[in-house]
Amino acid sequence: MELLTKEIEQKLPKLYSQDGNLDARVYVKFFSPLHRWTWYATEYDPEQRLFFGYVESGIDPNYDELGYFSLDELQEIKLPFGLGIERDIHWNDQTTLREVQGK
Repeated sequence: MELLTKEIEQKLPKLYSQDGNLDARVYVKFFSPLHRWTWYATEYDPEQRLFFGYVESGIDPNYDELGYFSLDELQEIKLPFGLGIERDIHWNDQTTLREVQGK
């Protein structure tokens, strides 16, 4: 699966452009099909291939955090049965960071 399409990349705001905005839109959601880890991207730098967003462990809320994550690292994750990280193709990109965090 292509994790980041050109269409999504063009929609994503540049890094730091929504700094501190809990109503920032989450443009893309990535997830592990075998675990509960989920990555919600609000911003992106195409040169560094780096996202900013919310990472949810699904295990313990103490591990959930706002931060940076790399497209390359998401693409490198290899799971059993030949699976990898996937993009939620049904994601509503009108969802806000506040909604994702449940605040």
